[in-house]
Amino acid sequence: MVSWPIIFSILFMSERNIFKYNNDFVLESGETISNLEIAYHTFGNANTFKSNVVWVCHALTANSDVFDWWSGVCGEYDYFNQKEHFIICANIIGSCYGSTGPLSADDYGQKWFEDFPHITTRDMANAHDLLRKHLEIEKINILIGSSLGGQQAMEWAILQPNLFEHLILIATNAFHSPYGIAFNESQRLAIQADPTFNLRTENGGQNGLIAARSIALISYRSYDGYLTTQTESNNEKTDDFLASRYQRYQGWKLSKRFNAYSYVSLSKAMDAHHVGRARESIEKALSLIQAKTLVIGISSDCLFPPREQEFLAEHISGASFELIDSIFGHDGFLVENEQLIKIFDEFFVRVKLSNEI
Repeated sequence: MVSWPIIFSILFMSERNIFKYNNDFVLESGETISNLEIAYHTFGNANTFKSNVVWVCHALTANSDVFDWWSGVCGEYDYFNQKEHFIICANIIGSCYGSTGPLSADDYGQKWFEDFPHITTRDMANAHDLLRKHLEIEKINILIGSSLGGQQAMEWAILQPNLFEHLILIATNAFHSPYGIAFNESQRLAIQADPTFNLRTENGGQNGLIAARSIALISYRSYDGYLTTQTESNNEKTDDFLASRYQRYQGWKLSKRFNAYSYVSLSKAMDAHHVGRARESIEKALSLIQAKTLVIGISSDCLFPPREQEFLAEHISGASFELIDSIFGHDGFLVENEQLIKIFDEFFVRVKLSNEI
């Protein structure tokens, strides 16, 4: 006999879906993408929780299966769960997890590779709004994003200020810093130095991607984080250190699941993030956000330092700022679940109290 918990899990299990847009999708650059596809996951019952929609915007190399990569925050028994919410996570355009990207076919049936059009976080937001309309969602209770996902969420909340009730921005910024752009350019140089990148094959640039991920990881972590997790137990070794092996492993691990052309495309989109572009100013753009907003920084984040989140909280009307104390740098948003959940709880209590006054 199958138990009720197992039946419940089966009922709410989500598979990847594909939304196909049959019209031309016009990018911020003026270029168009025909036959746009967006991969997405949903969790929960849309009819039951139509008034409690949680939309998660994922980071650079993540995918739409948020239960897989953000366990502890989103999951069957986690803070955001399908028993209390209708949860949506869509794969960003330019990625390699089902949405239109560099390995998709152009109008001539050829894969784009490095010729894939330049995309921005504004394009990502506009694309996901098409999916939102397809799903017939008129209001999103909580929009949440971290890093690149936070940049996308911010753009969406500016473009559609009446759509969102609550906005949670974690370890993100209003425009990408010269420091962040420099890191991304160094990663792209590593990828482009791989001679296979120009061969226009699906596995092109994979060795370069390994090196790029190793570079990126340094910006995602912190001095104390490496000191805590990668310090040798003795000083007898002269090469092949723990930290060395860790960098190689993390690079290899990403190369087995991601694509170099998507990595280049998405890192350029992150660099181009600037909410003030074609608007009066950054401050004016942020002032358009109407959602009740929570901004979270991470104490040891050198890539998106807390001053960037403080700036957001200062210029988004009524926003509150909270700081996570962590040695894990930018990746703290994937690690410090207990602190995140505590901050979420306190935020929603404050919002509820303010609504009752």
